[in-house]
Amino acid sequence: MFDKKKQYDFVEKLSGGEQKRLYLCAVLIQNPNFLILDEPTNDLDVVTLNVLENFLLDYPGNLLVVSHDRYFMDKIVDALFVFRGEGIVENFPGNYSDFRAYDSSDPVETIDEKPVEIVVEKTEKKATKSTLTFNEKREFGALEVEIERLQKRKASIENQFLNVEIEPDDIAKKSEELQEIITTIEQKEERWFELSMKQED
Repeated sequence: MFDKKKQYDFVEKLSGGEQKRLYLCAVLIQNPNFLILDEPTNDLDVVTLNVLENFLLDYPGNLLVVSHDRYFMDKIVDALFVFRGEGIVENFPGNYSDFRAYDSSDPVETIDEKPVEIVVEKTEKKATKSTLTFNEKREFGALEVEIERLQKRKASIENQFLNVEIEPDDIAKKSEELQEIITTIEQKEERWFELSMKQED
C-alpha cells in the first residue's frame, strides 16, 4: 500500500488519501472481530481498494459498512439495512443489485380490496401495458452481452493490480480505464433494468 520511500515519510507529509490508508492499516493489523466502515472507498486509489476488498472478503468477523459504492457493496455485503424514511428500517438479505431487482419488482399494495376497485385496476393496467419494440428487444439482448464483456474486462484489470511488478505509469492508465469501464457498466445496467421492467409490465 506504500512504496519504500513513503514508508519513511512523516505522517503529516502524507496526503489525505495516504493518511486514510495508514489508518486502515493501523486498524486492520490489530485483527478486530467487528468493523464499522463509513465510506471506506473514498480517497482510495484502485490498488488500495483492491487490497481492501480482498481483505474484507476473507475477513472472519462482523462488518458494518456505510457506502454509496454499489460495486463495493455487491462484492462485500450479504445483507442490507434499508432506510425508507420516517424511522422505517428494513433488513434485506442480499447485496445492492439483489435489492434493486427486488425493489423494482415489488408490487404496490392495494389498500381498498372492493371488487369494483380491483376491476378498475386491472383495466388500467391492461391499458397501460407496454411491450418492447423490435429495436428495444435487440438492444436488450445486446446489453446483456456487452455487460458481461465489460465485467470480464473489469475483472481482468483488477487482477493486473495484484502484480507487484506493475509500473506506476501502467497503474495510472489502468486506473483510468477501470473507472471508465465502471461508469459504462453502471449506465448499461440502468438501461437494462429499464428495459427489463418494461418487458415485465
